[in-house]
Amino acid sequence: MNSIKKNYDRWSDQYDSDGNPTRDLDQKATIKTLSKYEFDSVLELGCGTGKNTEWLLKNASIIMGLDFSQGMLDEATGKINSDKVTFKRSDINQDWDVNNNSFSLITCSLTLEHIENLDHIFLQAFKKLKETGKFFICELHPYKQYAGSKARYKTENGIEVLEVYAHHITEYLNCAKNAGLNLLELTEWFDHHNVDEIPRLISFVFEK
Repeated sequence: MNSIKKNYDRWSDQYDSDGNPTRDLDQKATIKTLSKYEFDSVLELGCGTGKNTEWLLKNASIIMGLDFSQGMLDEATGKINSDKVTFKRSDINQDWDVNNNSFSLITCSLTLEHIENLDHIFLQAFKKLKETGKFFICELHPYKQYAGSKARYKTENGIEVLEVYAHHITEYLNCAKNAGLNLLELTEWFDHHNVDEIPRLISFVFEK
């Protein structure tokens, strides 16, 4: 995990500006999906530079953003100035230092490919959600992972590829079921709506 954190610290100052179709499609998927739901309190896992926080702010009265990269959090706090938002450095592989039964929505975007144990994530999400709260996940599609796609960024010495874990669709579904969460929707997201290609992203909405 230390190597992943260091890479995101290095990546942070160019994360919002470099060409990144995965990041951009995730933002579209997040907005399109969550526009169908009502929420007022949000826990953002892997909030990064706050790329989705800005939109969530239009709907929520309280947002807590967690990330293990101080570089990413520095970018987020420099961009978002609101008393509705709190950013906190945190490793979500550990127990989350937030109150149980506190959030109507938990989001997790482009984060779980760096997490080996998904059971822990789903169990923690169940504890922190209010009754009927939603857990939104948007990640690199397993098919993309099978084809060799990984998080990467440019450095002065070339391309840096991050350590990742491949998670099958059934793994997401089984971990959610074991934690007591019910699947509301599953969507595959394609580049330029081209369904003849491998989908880039997959998203889930689960409910407590």
